[in-house]
Amino acid sequence: MNLTMLGTGNALVTECYNTCFILQENNQYFMVDGGGGNTILHQLKHAGIDWKNVKTIFVTHKHIDHITGILWMMRMICQYMRQGEYEGEATIYAHDEVIDLLKDLAEKLLQKKEIGFIGKRLHLIAVKDGEAVNILNKKVTFFDIQSTKAKQFGFCMELEKGKKLTCCGDEPYNDYEKKYAENSTWLLHEAFCLDGQADIFHPYEKHHSTVKDACQLAEELKVENLLLYHTEDKNIAQRKELYHNEGKKYFNGKILIPDDLESFEL
Repeated sequence: MNLTMLGTGNALVTECYNTCFILQENNQYFMVDGGGGNTILHQLKHAGIDWKNVKTIFVTHKHIDHITGILWMMRMICQYMRQGEYEGEATIYAHDEVIDLLKDLAEKLLQKKEIGFIGKRLHLIAVKDGEAVNILNKKVTFFDIQSTKAKQFGFCMELEKGKKLTCCGDEPYNDYEKKYAENSTWLLHEAFCLDGQADIFHPYEKHHSTVKDACQLAEELKVENLLLYHTEDKNIAQRKELYHNEGKKYFNGKILIPDDLESFEL
C-alpha cells in the first residue's frame, strides 16, 4: 500500500495545497479530504492518478480547507456519469453533519441533471463514532476526535500482520483516541508549526499542535512512524530539516515531513 500526500498545508497556505491524502493498493484508491478547491484535480493528475478511479472518499469535517475540493469531485463524478464517461459507482463517507452539508451544497450549486446521480450511483454515507467499514479490503474504523470546534472524525485502518494506520484529523490529540492511536505503525498528526516558533504562529490560539507536541505524543503512544501535516508554509523550503531537528529531540521513531505529492510505501 502507498500513501500520497496531495496537500500538506493548513487552511491559509499559499505555497502548498491544503491537507489531504490518498491511499492506494492494487489500483484501488481511498482519498481523505479534498482541500480547498479544484486544485484537488491538479494534485491527483500530478500524482499520476486518474480522478475517475477514485471511488472511495472520506471527509473528516466541514472546514472549507477540507470540504470544498470534495464538491469539485462530486461535480466531476456526476457530470461524467451523465455523459456516460464514468464507470461504476462512488462512495463518500463522513459523519452526519458533513453528509447533510454536502447534500445541501450539491442541491444549491450543482445542476439538477447532475445531482440526480446522488443516492443512485454516488452514495453519501453517514458513519457513526466507532463504526467500521471495509475499504481497500481493510477494516477501517471511524472515530470522533472530540473536537472543540467543528465536529470531526478520524479513522484507523488495520493493515497486514497486525500493523495499523491512524489518522487523527487536524486537531490536537484527545485521550478518547488512545485505543486507536496507541501502538500505531503509522500515525498521521497535525503539526501547525515548530514549538520554537509558537510565538509567531500561535498554534494554541487556533487549537493546533507544535512539532514538539506531536512528537512527544507519538513517543508516549509508542508509535513507529509519525507523519506530520497541516503545517504553515513560511518555512516550506527548510521545513523538512527544521521539523525533523526539533522532533527528533522528543520522538525516537521515524519522522516524516512530506511535501505535496510525496509518496510513502506503508
